[in-house]
Amino acid sequence: MTMFSTHDPSVFAFGLLGNIVSFIVFLAPMPTFYRVCKKKSTEGFQSLPYVVALFSAMLWIYYAMMKKDAFLLITINAFGCVIETIYLALYITFAPKQARLYTLRLLLLLNFGGFGSILLLSHFLAKGSAARLRLLGWVCVVFSVSVFAAPLSIMRLVVRTKSVEFMPFYLSLFLTLNAVMWFFYGLFLKDVYVAVSSFLAQIYIYTC
Repeated sequence: MTMFSTHDPSVFAFGLLGNIVSFIVFLAPMPTFYRVCKKKSTEGFQSLPYVVALFSAMLWIYYAMMKKDAFLLITINAFGCVIETIYLALYITFAPKQARLYTLRLLLLLNFGGFGSILLLSHFLAKGSAARLRLLGWVCVVFSVSVFAAPLSIMRLVVRTKSVEFMPFYLSLFLTLNAVMWFFYGLFLKDVYVAVSSFLAQIYIYTC
């Protein structure tokens, strides 16, 4: 049962809390996609945040499987892969032709081409498991911050329109809690990549 191995009860506690909060964050776009299905139109919504979120979840699963003691990272990111795939399937179903083709190109380029390239490069260019983990860790950091940046970029629209309609308070709250939980999970697990990605996400939240 090494995949459940933790050196500190705090690791499991914050990992479990991180799973719960991340679960809520992943479900946040459900009202949007309910409206998409109801109106049978994407109404100008962009697919890029969901493509990047799927890619980030795939990377974290790969990283956690190589690390071998980060089962709680696998559980939530596996759920993320499933829910983001559902969102993208709905988007492709109801998007106009140009947006649909753009989304499919993004998926092919990033989620298949990009992930495949990282998989190959990490195996053939990084010598040894430690070097491979370092490479994957920093790649995960970059895309993890991008996932936080995608919804928070709406803050510019909030400032311009002087309306919080586009950025619900509870989404901001759970994004902040999500970053905090995973920061402490990484800190207690002594995983610099999880901690740094969460720390940078917190900085982005408070400086946006």
